[in-house]
Amino acid sequence: MKAKQTSKDKQIALALFSGLGAMLAIGGLGYAQQLVTEGSALAFGKFNSSEIMLLMAAFGASAVLVFGVPESPLAQPRNVIFGHLLTASIGLIFVHLELVNTATLALATGLAVSGMLLTKTTHPPAGANPLFIMLTGQSWSFLVTPVLLGALTIVLLGKLMLMIRQRYLVS
Repeated sequence: MKAKQTSKDKQIALALFSGLGAMLAIGGLGYAQQLVTEGSALAFGKFNSSEIMLLMAAFGASAVLVFGVPESPLAQPRNVIFGHLLTASIGLIFVHLELVNTATLALATGLAVSGMLLTKTTHPPAGANPLFIMLTGQSWSFLVTPVLLGALTIVLLGKLMLMIRQRYLVS
């Protein structure tokens, strides 16, 4: 009975630790976005800070993989970063060719899935990128922020949390 309780305690600790990682990643990106939007003391040069976005819905699903199942091939840095970049690029190409309709939404999603599989960068949350980008008409700057900056932030924090997890929670 004692071994089961210890196993259950470890499961609870890992689940809470994973949730903490997701909270820190999404909260950190959200807080940084709020600072930029409100025109904090941070120096960002000559651009409209209201155009800077650091969060996107797909990052919530990325956080599930990166913090919840960090050993999964789908949660590896290459998959997270390049999966998001590839699929976002596909969506942006369709937007800038002004080819946004039901058929092209489906085509872009299919190309995103195929592209990730062919490049071995499969990251399921990134499959949402073409849809979001095409439906909201994003510009090329979306590729840098939130896509690249957000993916890098999640990956870096994920690696830090994994080191802590392996040292203190997984024996």
